[in-house]
Amino acid sequence: MIVQRPLGCHVSIAGGIDRSIERAAGLQLGAVQIFSKNASRWQAPPLDPDAVERFKFARAKSSIAYMAVHDSYLINLASPDPESWQRSIDAFVDELKRCKTLGIGDLVMHPGSHLGSGESTGLQRVCAALGQALERTGQDVRILLETTAGQGTNLGWRFEHLAEIIATSPYTNLAVCFDSCHVLAAGYDLCSPQAVTAVLNEFDARIGLTRLALFHLNDSIKGCGSRIDRHQHIGRGEIGATGFAALLQDPRVSNVPGVIETPSGTDHCEDHRNLNLLRQLSKEVLA
Repeated sequence: MIVQRPLGCHVSIAGGIDRSIERAAGLQLGAVQIFSKNASRWQAPPLDPDAVERFKFARAKSSIAYMAVHDSYLINLASPDPESWQRSIDAFVDELKRCKTLGIGDLVMHPGSHLGSGESTGLQRVCAALGQALERTGQDVRILLETTAGQGTNLGWRFEHLAEIIATSPYTNLAVCFDSCHVLAAGYDLCSPQAVTAVLNEFDARIGLTRLALFHLNDSIKGCGSRIDRHQHIGRGEIGATGFAALLQDPRVSNVPGVIETPSGTDHCEDHRNLNLLRQLSKEVLA
């Protein structure tokens, strides 16, 4: 029997963070991802206490089963430059504190880019950065390491990268966000039931499926192994409906929430189409 998983999308916080709950309720989402501030800026004003209270009140009244924050795209905890690295740590600590203030338990982050210093050195710097975060915030918030497409010098495109961070980081409240577009682009085939089973088997062997906390359900414009991050609407890309059906129906991950990160379209028409298709694929009988 397939467990009904919470499904949803990334929701805007324009006009105030509490407005995100209103938007999510309007879309009848079971899962929501938000930014807690402008993701393209280093600095952000403190969260307004009144907005936080409105946010918590609205969320408690809603049917949202799962929420996560995605951290700023500027943060690079693998940076070899000491000034940039420390600035990234400070911004990441702020993200963790904002999650705690909002009562959101999961923070999604990209492991970072080594910028030529090498994967091993980059992974060590990520773990050291997480150690600083632990000292400054504790670990009430779970950090979700997102799989990446492997563009440039990005880390996290191999399951081994995430496994190493989990094994060596002093911050132990860690899990994984599995982005289907990124995983395919990184070279893991998700286009058939057999391929999906093999990928989840490898994930389980290297990391453990109990660490899989969230799916980013995005199709991919580019093919397997391209190492190019280009999201596409569900069923219109290289993974296709067959691949998503297999991923959604694997009983080992049937309760893992999922959010889409594709353009919403006019009046959220694409969000509705993508989510309706994902619900349909969750139930279809695989050939």
